[in-house]
Amino acid sequence: MKRILLTGAAGGIGRVVRAGLKGQYPLLRCMDIAEQEPAGPGEEIVRCDLRDIPALELAMQDIDCVIHLAGVPVEDTWEKILPANIEGCYNAYDTASRMGVKRFIFASSNHAIGYHRRAKFIDNTVAPRPDSRYGVSKVFGEAVGRLYADKHGMQVACLRIGSFRLANKPEDFRQLNTWISHRDMVHLIQCCIDHAGFHFEVLYGISNNLRNRWDNSNVADMGYRPQDNAEDYLAEVLALKTTEDPISVQFHGAMFCGLEFTGDVSKID
Repeated sequence: MKRILLTGAAGGIGRVVRAGLKGQYPLLRCMDIAEQEPAGPGEEIVRCDLRDIPALELAMQDIDCVIHLAGVPVEDTWEKILPANIEGCYNAYDTASRMGVKRFIFASSNHAIGYHRRAKFIDNTVAPRPDSRYGVSKVFGEAVGRLYADKHGMQVACLRIGSFRLANKPEDFRQLNTWISHRDMVHLIQCCIDHAGFHFEVLYGISNNLRNRWDNSNVADMGYRPQDNAEDYLAEVLALKTTEDPISVQFHGAMFCGLEFTGDVSKID
Protein backbone atom coordinates (compact mmCIF):
# COMPACT_ATOMS: atom_id res chain seq x y z
CA MET A 1 0.00 0.00 0.00
CA LYS A 2 2.16 2.83 -1.28
CA ARG A 3 -0.26 5.17 -3.06
CA ILE A 4 -2.93 6.57 -0.77
CA LEU A 5 -6.05 8.63 -1.56
CA LEU A 6 -7.45 10.61 1.38
CA THR A 7 -10.98 11.90 0.76
CA GLY A 8 -12.36 14.63 3.02
CA ALA A 9 -8.80 15.86 3.47
CA ALA A 10 -9.93 19.40 4.34
CA GLY A 11 -12.15 18.24 7.21
CA GLY A 12 -11.29 18.08 10.90
CA ILE A 13 -10.14 14.46 10.93
CA GLY A 14 -8.78 14.79 7.40
CA ARG A 15 -6.36 17.56 8.29
CA VAL A 16 -5.01 15.60 11.26
CA VAL A 17 -4.65 12.41 9.22
CA ARG A 18 -2.99 14.26 6.36
CA ALA A 19 -0.41 15.72 8.74
CA GLY A 20 0.14 12.37 10.43
CA LEU A 21 0.67 10.46 7.19
CA LYS A 22 2.88 13.11 5.61
CA GLY A 23 6.08 11.53 4.34
CA GLN A 24 5.01 8.00 5.28
CA TYR A 25 4.10 6.87 1.77
CA PRO A 26 5.41 7.66 -1.72
CA LEU A 27 2.09 9.31 -2.64
CA LEU A 28 -0.63 10.89 -0.50
CA ARG A 29 -3.32 12.27 -2.79
CA CYS A 30 -5.58 14.62 -0.81
CA MET A 31 -9.11 15.07 -2.14
CA ASP A 32 -11.90 17.39 -1.03
CA ILE A 33 -14.59 19.60 -2.48
CA ALA A 34 -13.21 22.44 -0.34
CA GLU A 35 -9.97 24.36 -0.58
CA GLN A 36 -6.88 22.71 0.90
CA GLU A 37 -3.40 23.71 1.91
CA PRO A 38 -0.89 23.49 -0.99
CA ALA A 39 0.73 20.14 -1.67
CA GLY A 40 3.95 19.29 0.15
CA PRO A 41 6.57 16.71 -0.84
CA GLY A 42 4.92 13.43 -1.79
CA GLU A 43 1.45 15.00 -1.85
CA GLU A 44 -1.07 15.80 -4.57
CA ILE A 45 -4.14 18.00 -4.16
CA VAL A 46 -7.40 17.14 -5.92
CA ARG A 47 -10.63 19.13 -5.80
CA CYS A 48 -13.50 16.75 -6.49
CA ASP A 49 -17.20 16.25 -5.78
CA LEU A 50 -18.15 12.69 -4.85
CA ARG A 51 -20.96 12.83 -7.40
CA ASP A 52 -18.56 13.58 -10.26
CA ILE A 53 -17.67 10.08 -11.47
CA PRO A 54 -15.09 11.07 -14.13
CA ALA A 55 -13.29 13.24 -11.56
CA LEU A 56 -13.42 10.39 -9.02
CA GLU A 57 -11.92 8.03 -11.58
CA LEU A 58 -9.02 10.41 -12.11
CA ALA A 59 -8.55 10.82 -8.35
CA MET A 60 -8.38 7.05 -7.86
CA GLN A 61 -6.09 6.30 -10.77
CA ASP A 62 -3.10 4.18 -9.66
CA ILE A 63 -4.25 4.26 -6.01
CA ASP A 64 -3.64 1.28 -3.69
CA CYS A 65 -5.72 2.37 -0.68
CA VAL A 66 -8.58 4.83 -0.17
CA ILE A 67 -9.18 6.45 3.22
CA HIS A 68 -12.76 7.67 2.87
CA LEU A 69 -13.45 10.46 5.35
CA ALA A 70 -15.57 12.66 3.06
CA GLY A 71 -19.21 13.42 3.80
CA VAL A 72 -21.47 15.31 6.19
CA PRO A 73 -19.84 14.68 9.61
CA VAL A 74 -22.86 15.19 11.91
CA GLU A 75 -26.64 14.80 11.95
CA ASP A 76 -28.34 16.92 9.31
CA THR A 77 -31.32 16.97 6.96
CA TRP A 78 -31.85 14.10 4.55
CA GLU A 79 -31.38 16.54 1.69
CA LYS A 80 -27.76 16.99 2.82
CA ILE A 81 -27.07 13.44 4.02
CA LEU A 82 -28.31 11.76 0.82
CA PRO A 83 -25.91 13.20 -1.79
CA ALA A 84 -22.78 13.21 0.37
CA ASN A 85 -23.12 10.21 2.67
CA ILE A 86 -25.26 7.85 0.60
CA GLU A 87 -24.72 8.59 -3.09
CA GLY A 88 -21.19 9.86 -2.55
CA CYS A 89 -20.23 6.90 -0.38
CA TYR A 90 -21.50 4.40 -2.94
CA ASN A 91 -19.70 6.26 -5.71
CA ALA A 92 -16.45 6.11 -3.76
CA TYR A 93 -16.65 2.34 -3.21
CA ASP A 94 -17.79 1.58 -6.74
CA THR A 95 -15.23 3.80 -8.43
CA ALA A 96 -12.46 2.39 -6.24
CA SER A 97 -13.44 -1.14 -7.22
CA ARG A 98 -13.57 -0.34 -10.93
CA MET A 99 -10.22 1.44 -10.76
CA GLY A 100 -8.54 -1.57 -9.14
CA VAL A 101 -8.07 -0.13 -5.64
CA LYS A 102 -7.11 -2.99 -3.33
CA ARG A 103 -8.06 -1.55 0.08
CA PHE A 104 -10.76 0.81 1.38
CA ILE A 105 -10.87 2.36 4.86
CA PHE A 106 -14.31 3.77 5.64
CA ALA A 107 -14.93 6.35 8.36
CA SER A 108 -18.01 4.90 10.01
CA SER A 109 -19.27 6.08 13.39
CA ASN A 110 -20.51 4.94 16.78
CA HIS A 111 -23.85 6.41 15.67
CA ALA A 112 -24.33 3.29 13.55
CA ILE A 113 -25.00 1.48 16.85
CA GLY A 114 -26.24 4.47 18.84
CA TYR A 115 -29.52 3.03 20.13
CA HIS A 116 -27.90 0.13 21.96
CA ARG A 117 -28.23 0.82 25.66
CA ARG A 118 -25.13 2.23 27.28
CA ALA A 119 -25.45 -0.23 30.16
CA LYS A 120 -24.55 -2.98 27.68
CA PHE A 121 -20.90 -3.65 26.86
CA ILE A 122 -21.02 -4.25 23.10
CA ASP A 123 -18.62 -5.46 20.43
CA ASN A 124 -18.28 -5.17 16.67
CA THR A 125 -20.82 -7.95 15.97
CA VAL A 126 -23.92 -6.27 17.43
CA ALA A 127 -26.80 -5.48 15.11
CA PRO A 128 -26.86 -1.96 13.67
CA ARG A 129 -29.08 0.44 15.64
CA PRO A 130 -28.60 3.88 14.07
CA ASP A 131 -29.63 6.86 16.14
CA SER A 132 -30.00 9.43 13.33
CA ARG A 133 -30.04 9.98 9.59
CA TYR A 134 -26.27 10.37 9.91
CA GLY A 135 -26.13 7.00 11.70
CA VAL A 136 -28.21 5.42 8.92
CA SER A 137 -25.66 6.67 6.38
CA LYS A 138 -22.88 4.96 8.33
CA VAL A 139 -24.78 1.67 8.46
CA PHE A 140 -25.20 2.04 4.70
CA GLY A 141 -21.48 2.61 4.24
CA GLU A 142 -20.62 -0.47 6.28
CA ALA A 143 -23.11 -2.55 4.27
CA VAL A 144 -21.68 -1.36 0.95
CA GLY A 145 -18.22 -2.16 2.26
CA ARG A 146 -19.30 -5.70 3.11
CA LEU A 147 -20.78 -6.06 -0.39
CA TYR A 148 -17.60 -4.94 -2.11
CA ALA A 149 -15.46 -7.14 0.12
CA ASP A 150 -17.56 -10.25 -0.54
CA LYS A 151 -18.50 -9.67 -4.17
CA HIS A 152 -15.38 -7.97 -5.50
CA GLY A 153 -12.58 -8.99 -3.12
CA MET A 154 -11.81 -5.48 -1.89
CA GLN A 155 -10.20 -5.35 1.56
CA VAL A 156 -12.47 -3.12 3.67
CA ALA A 157 -12.02 -1.73 7.17
CA CYS A 158 -14.92 0.22 8.71
CA LEU A 159 -13.88 2.42 11.63
CA ARG A 160 -16.70 3.23 14.07
CA ILE A 161 -15.11 6.44 15.27
CA GLY A 162 -16.02 7.49 18.80
CA SER A 163 -15.37 11.10 19.87
CA PHE A 164 -12.67 12.82 17.81
CA ARG A 165 -12.22 16.42 18.95
CA LEU A 166 -10.17 19.16 17.37
CA ALA A 167 -9.12 20.22 20.89
CA ASN A 168 -7.65 16.72 21.23
CA LYS A 169 -9.26 16.00 24.59
CA PRO A 170 -12.63 14.76 25.87
CA GLU A 171 -15.23 17.47 26.38
CA ASP A 172 -17.87 15.74 28.53
CA PHE A 173 -18.27 12.72 30.80
CA ARG A 174 -19.49 10.36 28.07
CA GLN A 175 -16.36 11.07 26.04
CA LEU A 176 -14.30 9.49 28.81
CA ASN A 177 -15.67 6.29 27.21
CA THR A 178 -15.60 7.23 23.55
CA TRP A 179 -12.70 9.64 22.97
CA ILE A 180 -9.95 9.01 20.43
CA SER A 181 -6.84 11.17 20.37
CA HIS A 182 -5.28 12.57 17.22
CA ARG A 183 -2.25 10.34 17.65
CA ASP A 184 -4.35 7.20 18.04
CA MET A 185 -6.60 8.13 15.10
CA VAL A 186 -3.60 8.38 12.79
CA HIS A 187 -2.14 5.17 14.24
CA LEU A 188 -5.39 3.24 13.68
CA ILE A 189 -5.62 4.34 10.06
CA GLN A 190 -1.97 3.56 9.46
CA CYS A 191 -2.48 0.06 10.91
CA CYS A 192 -5.25 -0.50 8.37
CA ILE A 193 -3.03 0.74 5.55
CA ASP A 194 0.02 -1.29 6.53
CA HIS A 195 -1.62 -4.59 7.51
CA ALA A 196 -0.52 -7.55 5.39
CA GLY A 197 -4.07 -8.37 4.37
CA PHE A 198 -7.65 -8.79 5.61
CA HIS A 199 -11.14 -9.27 4.19
CA PHE A 200 -13.68 -7.15 6.07
CA GLU A 201 -13.24 -5.60 9.50
CA VAL A 202 -15.39 -3.43 11.77
CA LEU A 203 -13.24 -1.64 14.33
CA TYR A 204 -14.03 0.93 17.02
CA GLY A 205 -12.04 4.13 16.77
CA ILE A 206 -11.26 4.77 20.43
CA SER A 207 -8.18 5.37 22.53
CA ASN A 208 -7.06 3.20 25.45
CA ASN A 209 -9.74 4.64 27.70
CA LEU A 210 -10.28 3.24 31.18
CA ARG A 211 -14.08 3.56 30.81
CA ASN A 212 -14.45 2.02 27.33
CA ARG A 213 -17.87 0.41 26.79
CA TRP A 214 -16.98 -1.18 23.44
CA ASP A 215 -15.15 -4.49 23.14
CA ASN A 216 -12.44 -3.63 20.64
CA SER A 217 -10.34 -6.75 21.14
CA ASN A 218 -10.35 -7.66 17.45
CA VAL A 219 -8.42 -4.48 16.67
CA ALA A 220 -5.29 -5.99 18.20
CA ASP A 221 -5.04 -8.26 15.15
CA MET A 222 -4.63 -5.13 13.06
CA GLY A 223 -1.64 -4.05 15.15
CA TYR A 224 -3.46 -1.16 16.84
CA ARG A 225 -1.93 -0.22 20.19
CA PRO A 226 -3.59 3.01 21.38
CA GLN A 227 -1.38 5.18 23.56
CA ASP A 228 -3.77 7.72 25.06
CA ASN A 229 -6.38 7.50 27.82
CA ALA A 230 -9.29 9.90 28.32
CA GLU A 231 -8.98 9.36 32.07
CA ASP A 232 -5.98 11.70 32.03
CA TYR A 233 -8.51 14.52 31.54
CA LEU A 234 -10.93 13.42 34.28
CA ALA A 235 -10.42 16.50 36.46
CA GLU A 236 -10.96 18.85 33.50
CA VAL A 237 -14.10 17.01 32.42
CA LEU A 238 -15.61 17.04 35.91
CA ALA A 239 -14.90 20.76 36.20
CA LEU A 240 -16.99 21.39 33.08
CA LYS A 241 -20.08 20.07 34.93
CA THR A 242 -21.78 18.99 31.71
CA THR A 243 -25.02 17.02 31.86
CA GLU A 244 -26.94 14.82 29.43
CA ASP A 245 -30.67 14.84 28.79
CA PRO A 246 -32.74 11.86 30.08
CA ILE A 247 -32.92 10.20 26.65
CA SER A 248 -29.29 10.59 25.61
CA VAL A 249 -27.81 9.30 28.85
CA GLN A 250 -29.35 5.86 28.28
CA PHE A 251 -27.75 5.08 24.93
CA HIS A 252 -24.34 4.76 23.30
CA GLY A 253 -25.20 7.42 20.72
CA ALA A 254 -25.82 10.08 23.38
CA MET A 255 -27.27 13.37 22.15
CA PHE A 256 -28.07 12.07 18.65
CA CYS A 257 -30.53 9.68 20.34
CA GLY A 258 -32.43 12.55 21.92
CA LEU A 259 -32.66 14.67 18.79
CA GLU A 260 -36.25 14.77 17.43
CA PHE A 261 -37.16 11.85 19.72
CA THR A 262 -40.88 11.04 19.82
CA GLY A 263 -40.66 7.31 20.59
CA ASP A 264 -41.13 5.17 23.69
CA VAL A 265 -37.85 4.56 25.52
CA SER A 266 -39.28 1.47 27.22
CA LYS A 267 -39.62 -0.23 23.83
CA ILE A 268 -35.89 0.06 23.11
CA ASP A 269 -34.31 -3.01 24.70
